[in-house]
Amino acid sequence: MRLFVALTDEHDIAKRAMERETFRLINVCAKLSRREQLDLDTLAARRNMPRGELIRQLILRELAFENGSEPDVMLAEIVGVQLLLMNVLKPLATGQRLTATAFDDTVAEVHKLKKTVARKLVQEK
Repeated sequence: MRLFVALTDEHDIAKRAMERETFRLINVCAKLSRREQLDLDTLAARRNMPRGELIRQLILRELAFENGSEPDVMLAEIVGVQLLLMNVLKPLATGQRLTATAFDDTVAEVHKLKKTVARKLVQEK
């Protein structure tokens, strides 16, 4: 009589397959000039990161930006300042008083909306 013992069950196999999907197995490369390579190494050193991890983060940030999932931080902040100015200056220009509570509410609303507005601007370009 032969005894067969399953070493893993289907749940473990599926779990390991999902884990393998997160492994970084694909290599991409690009040729740089010596000046570009020095600039890249300088940036990596300034950020205290290995060059490969910096390149990976730059690529992923660009992909996220291109897919519209996350606008550039600088653009979102500029949009936030623009929204704040528009919402604060109009009442002041028309002679209305702006209470501290109204200002705080405006700041909170701008904080919630700035990324969405920045994302729409990028998609419209």
